[in-house]
Amino acid sequence: MVSGGCVGAEGEVDPEAAAAVAAERGEAVAPAPARELVVGYALTSKKAKSFLQPKLRGLARKKGILFVAIDHKRPLSDQGPFDIVLHKLTGKGWQQLLEEYRETHPEVTVLDPPGAIAHLLDRQSMLQEVSELDLTDRYGKVRVPKQLFVNTDPLSIPAAVTRAGLSLPLVAKPLVAKSHELSLAYDPTSLTKLEPPLVLQEFVNHGGVMFKVYIVGDAIRVVRRFSLPNVDEGDILNNAGVFRFPRVSCAAASADDADLDPCVAELPPRPLLEILARELRRRLGLRLFNIDMIRQHGTRDRFYVIDMNYFPGYGKMPGYEHVFTDFLLSLSQKEYKRRPSYSSGER
Repeated sequence: MVSGGCVGAEGEVDPEAAAAVAAERGEAVAPAPARELVVGYALTSKKAKSFLQPKLRGLARKKGILFVAIDHKRPLSDQGPFDIVLHKLTGKGWQQLLEEYRETHPEVTVLDPPGAIAHLLDRQSMLQEVSELDLTDRYGKVRVPKQLFVNTDPLSIPAAVTRAGLSLPLVAKPLVAKSHELSLAYDPTSLTKLEPPLVLQEFVNHGGVMFKVYIVGDAIRVVRRFSLPNVDEGDILNNAGVFRFPRVSCAAASADDADLDPCVAELPPRPLLEILARELRRRLGLRLFNIDMIRQHGTRDRFYVIDMNYFPGYGKMPGYEHVFTDFLLSLSQKEYKRRPSYSSGER
């Protein structure tokens, strides 16, 4: 028999009524535990391993965030419930599942909309929004290198490059941004050995250092990475062929602790990055992406955006677990209705 309790219709204690009774008796009332923030994730196994590291899972658990694996072969409405869906999968089947879910569950935050992500998967359109920005002010100038989309017979590439007014050497990048491999072509003959479809981008000397600007909502973090070295006239005259670079600027190439020329190592001005990030978030409709920037060698305020990526390797960003969990919690400012909870652990 329950004495003095406040029991609901189904035999559950009503927490609000119980708190009122306790208050009348002058008893201390412990705050009701907040419901877990359920984040469903749809990632490749490689991405899940690099992102969902123990330090992220552990901190998330302490903050009341639960990561739950999504089966991308089943309708999302049959899974969950979710507060946030975090994903980095491609394919029309997955996109259709996700779009249907967004229509039927507008209360769930999807990071990020498939249509917006598609903009960064195609290097032909990737830098278009940057090129349309007018970021020339007292903090510096931000541009994109001259580039050319090529989807034709390789033998015709030299003539196309000449018509477009591009100068050698040229960086060749696969059209689809799933690959990080790039090539450097020094002479017209080497251009004929490339494999379209691809994007050719004028090489800009930048002291061999790249700035990876990570965007997580409103948060911005910058790291230095070693990149391709400067190219001089002697290099152009004495080199021929296509030089391939499979993994430029990977985490192993961190330059943050290197003894660098201060003129090369100096980070882009914070106000400039804030303006750039804000404008790109608005134009792209994305909250999770990174910007690869370089500073033109011999200048202090002339920057180029050379690449962007959706949901980059955040696990390589120092302190990412704090930045990301704070971001997830910031998305849940409103009160969610109580939903069924999972009994234990991530699944």
